[in-house]
Amino acid sequence: MSETPTPAPPPDTVNLTIDGQAVTVKKGTNVLEAARTLGNDISAFCYHPGLSIAACCRQCLVAIEKNPKLQPSCQTTVGEGMVVHTKDKASTLARKQLLEFTLVNHPIDCPICDKAGECTLQKLYFDHDNAASRVDTPKVHKEKVVDLGPTVVLDQERCILCTRCIRVCDEVAHSHQLDMSHRGDHEVLGCAPGAQLDNPYSLNVVDVCPVGALTAKDFRFTMRAWELEMTPSVCNGCATGCNIEIHHKNERAWRLVPRANAEVNKYWMCDDGRFTYHDLRTERLAVPTVNGLPATWDRAIKAAGDKLTALRKDPQSIAIVLSATMNNEDNFALAKLAQAWKAVVYVAGRAPQPNRADDILRDADVNANTAGVTAIAAGLGLAVRPLSELETALGTGAVRGLVVLGDELTLSATATGRLDQLDALVVIAAHERGPAKVATVGLPASAWAESAATITNRQGKVQRMHPAFPPPGQGAPAWEAVVKLAAACGVKLAWTAPREVFKDMVAAVPAWNGTTWARDARPLALRFAGSRG
Repeated sequence: MSETPTPAPPPDTVNLTIDGQAVTVKKGTNVLEAARTLGNDISAFCYHPGLSIAACCRQCLVAIEKNPKLQPSCQTTVGEGMVVHTKDKASTLARKQLLEFTLVNHPIDCPICDKAGECTLQKLYFDHDNAASRVDTPKVHKEKVVDLGPTVVLDQERCILCTRCIRVCDEVAHSHQLDMSHRGDHEVLGCAPGAQLDNPYSLNVVDVCPVGALTAKDFRFTMRAWELEMTPSVCNGCATGCNIEIHHKNERAWRLVPRANAEVNKYWMCDDGRFTYHDLRTERLAVPTVNGLPATWDRAIKAAGDKLTALRKDPQSIAIVLSATMNNEDNFALAKLAQAWKAVVYVAGRAPQPNRADDILRDADVNANTAGVTAIAAGLGLAVRPLSELETALGTGAVRGLVVLGDELTLSATATGRLDQLDALVVIAAHERGPAKVATVGLPASAWAESAATITNRQGKVQRMHPAFPPPGQGAPAWEAVVKLAAACGVKLAWTAPREVFKDMVAAVPAWNGTTWARDARPLALRFAGSRG
């Protein structure tokens, strides 16, 4: 007796037709996303791919054959054989009318609005309407400057009631802090009486706002969006490694915003990470120093080389400190030098912040590259010792020379006080603080936003950073400083570009074998980037 054959599983894809073009998409996809695969970006305000669907703006209406009424494409799931029309007379008229309805009470604040140049309402007006207003009655007026909390200001008149911000608080931050009150054209966004918008992800509401209703206090009235340039990078605020865009002008960062990456941070980032750009401007080590005084690179490298060469007679008297806050290439270069010297190796970084961690994006490890420096040390076979041993060695005088990468060296006050008693303290850092203040030789390094490099996040993902602008003064990539320092000490490290360092690094770290160097990204004028709104 033959067995009954097992029925084939249902297909995971759906075939449909949109504006006469056949398209195959994954089952469960909505019509709006299906249309985007064909390059047809149906207009919408309330829809966001990272949020639940509200379908309240009705701006994405389309015609579907065998359906008597227009349907919101964001809420309509594709079906096998479905035939959709997005450019027919009924759909385009409906979207034009809905846009006009949205503009009925909207203030003409474009000349002073922070969102001008990246506003979805502005864009759709010129795309779909571009007609003079037919309203000859006074507009409904609402509160203009509503302080929602420590980071965000609301203009209720500009709000188009799309509820994106409410869903961000509820679904991303898991904190219900925004809601709508009243009804009709007097409906307003706000917080409950006595409450405020103060969750750690509050500034994501500014990102998703399609108009200029929600603005960031940190960026408010500082710069026009179309004057900025955009460079893709990775947040260095903690071990999560959120993908971001650096928005900059005149060799200065003005804001950081999230860049979509489904595997790391989706569409979001925390407020702490957004403010890390402020540190790029403060306490910068802009020129090499010798004994606290400005010097040329040649003089500084020679001074460091002479002192370290004299100490190399006893390899155990020299210690190397790698940094969990610096990128992979910088750490690999210094680790190779430590390997050549057979020096004692330590890793420094910022102290963990257990109260900071959550199950969303924020990590207790506030070092961007702990996983990277750990993998590099293991790949090169370096035995990393705890910093407590360095404190002991400084106390006994066993360590007489110290090469430190970065400005984070978390030692006790007693051990820190002994740093200026060393025969040689060479610090390669972007900021003149911590050990750099008492360095025998200080070598200025590029900060994270100025580096063509990679970092490794807590998931073990090696992610590429691109330089948005050059470092101030005579700063240079830290790996270049290590190459010069090695040459002064008789060790040859033959790298002339970060890609060469990367190539040798991924060959040395088994877990990274096969990782490729991403294509260089040049700064792009934000008005052409299409990254916001």
